[in-house]
Order: sequence, then C-alpha cells, then structure tokens
Amino acid sequence: MASFAATVGDWCAKVPNALEIVFKESAQELVSQLDRLLADEVYAKPQPPGYKRTGFLRASLMASTSAMPTLSRDNPGAPVPTDLGDVILVINGADLGDTIYLGYTANYAAFVHYGANGTTPRPWVTLVAQRWITIVEAKAAEVKARLGL
Repeated sequence: MASFAATVGDWCAKVPNALEIVFKESAQELVSQLDRLLADEVYAKPQPPGYKRTGFLRASLMASTSAMPTLSRDNPGAPVPTDLGDVILVINGADLGDTIYLGYTANYAAFVHYGANGTTPRPWVTLVAQRWITIVEAKAAEVKARLGL
C-alpha cells in the first residue's frame, strides 16, 4: 500500500502547480477550521462572571514562514475584529517546501487551550491539528476534480 504522501505526490507530480495548490488550500482550510472551532468552543460558550470578551484571542492568530509566533501580546481590553487576511497572505506567499508556522500571540492562549485555575480546557488547536491528513486528502480530491483528473 502506498503511503499518503506518495499517493498525493504521484498525481500532483503529473500536473504543474497541483502540489502547490493542495499545499496552500490545505493550509487555508486548516486556518478556517481553527477559527471556526475557536469560535464554537470559546466564543459561543457562556462568559465567566466578570469577564469582558474582546475577540483578541481569535484575532491574535499569526502566520510566518520563518519562526513560530510567540505568546507575547496582552489583551488590549477593547474589542478586536478578527481579520485573517495577513495569515492568508503568508500562506499564499509561501513556496512549496516552506514550513508555515501558525500560532496565537495572545499571551493567555495556552491557558484557554489547556485550561487553568479550574477552567475547562478548550483544545481547539490540538483538535484541528489532528485533522491535517483529512484536510489534505479532501483538498487533494477537490483539486483533482477541479482539474478533471
């Protein structure tokens, strides 16, 4: 039985740019699923008493091709709109073979993800990361269908 990478790689090698399309669209889908699950698991849940929801955690997702974003930014305490445009630009600017680092920069992201001080963990990053192979398989099938392969 051929490996997952070999299967995707075989047909992508036959079509110029197919591998790059699958790579970028898979990364974009991963970002979309991260955002959607974070919204469902954190923002759609009731707020703890005294907590002021700003959307900062959701808006703090960053992408880079050179280093993992760090948990280094304080919540400004005011509403922050979510705009994934810069993340998508990094993905679209990446070359095939680049590593795309995705990370939240809100300094409390790990506390939300793993739980702290008795709060329930909301492991949205882990849950979406576990879907990577499924995401790539689905995007490969979409690209194949689009290209008539």
